[in-house]
Amino acid sequence: MLKTAQFIAGLIILLAIEILRVYFIMPFPGSQRSVTIDIAYFLHNNIFYFRFIGWLIILFPTITFFWTGRTQAKVLAGLGLVVYIYVFYMFNFRFLADKMFYQPENKVFADSASNKIAPRDLVLGVSIDGAAKAYPIEVIGYHHQVRDTVGNVPVMVTYCTVCRTGRVYSPAVGNNTETFRLVGMDHFNAMFEDASTGSWWRQVNGEAVAGPQKGNFLTEIPSSQMTLQAWLELHPGSLIMQPDTTFNMAYADLKEFDEGTIESGLEKRDSLSWKDKSWVVGVQLGMQARAYDWNDLLRQKVINDTLNETPLVVAVAADSASFFVWNRDTLQFGWDPARQQLKDLPTGSYWNWQGLSTEGPLAGKQLKSIQSYQEFWHSWKTFRPQTTQYHEQAEKK
Repeated sequence: MLKTAQFIAGLIILLAIEILRVYFIMPFPGSQRSVTIDIAYFLHNNIFYFRFIGWLIILFPTITFFWTGRTQAKVLAGLGLVVYIYVFYMFNFRFLADKMFYQPENKVFADSASNKIAPRDLVLGVSIDGAAKAYPIEVIGYHHQVRDTVGNVPVMVTYCTVCRTGRVYSPAVGNNTETFRLVGMDHFNAMFEDASTGSWWRQVNGEAVAGPQKGNFLTEIPSSQMTLQAWLELHPGSLIMQPDTTFNMAYADLKEFDEGTIESGLEKRDSLSWKDKSWVVGVQLGMQARAYDWNDLLRQKVINDTLNETPLVVAVAADSASFFVWNRDTLQFGWDPARQQLKDLPTGSYWNWQGLSTEGPLAGKQLKSIQSYQEFWHSWKTFRPQTTQYHEQAEKK
């Protein structure tokens, strides 16, 4: 009986550590709603010690069962080991994030003439020193990160489909260009592990949440989300990332992610307002943050607001997919439905989607762009708990 109890205890330890190590950092039921990152990181970094202890506990009973035990004991011990081997395989070679999602094997970029991405598809666009590139969201959404250069500047283009968050970072940590792998998720947001220190970094804000780099942040590089057609109107010389044919089946699983009608419950849009999976446009200025309901924005087309003493205009283009935020200075903006164009109310000047006045008394005036994001409401409120919600009844100061 003592040997049996010892074998069972050791087997439970071995099974538990393999399962929990992955459970805490992957989207299993209940795993992403608790603060477990420290436990997960501890298990991740000490897994070999726990395995050693587990095997040490079951070693003597296992030898005894197979050497002198009855047939029943041999069978049960064998079944226990088979279960462990199966769990070990699944949780180390199938359920780990970097075994499910791979970086591109062949990065191919095309100009607008030879591009195969549909004009209506959403892209995450980056422009640096006159060079521009567009990364289709239904492509980078599978890969989670794409390493590239724009204007000779190294960039780490990231996307988390469960949070609907697109971010671009410099891959530099200190004075070194770092290599990252997808390690899992925290509160439904993708996490990356750096190769040098093994620290874990959140995708949504570039913060290191575990490891030697904890508390540090990656430097964010400005980016914009819009349709490819809208991006090319602003950056006609842009290169567009093309799908890597190695992953065509994986890309197919994200079909209709752009529209929010994908079948996956983790990635599908809730068409109601202010639900966990509702879309919002988020803006943060200093320590203040605000979310604008996507349904409100589609209905109003233009929202004039003030955040952290900065006057803002939030607008969505006629394609009902591309959105923009600028510092509106002292102006109030409206929408001209006949011309499908932004118009400031004080002077009647018209403005394009570069924030440039093209006609009227203010022709030539340029508005300053402000970084904004479209994401699920659950993501924005989780990682910016200080956020407020915009309501059209009254402008908030």
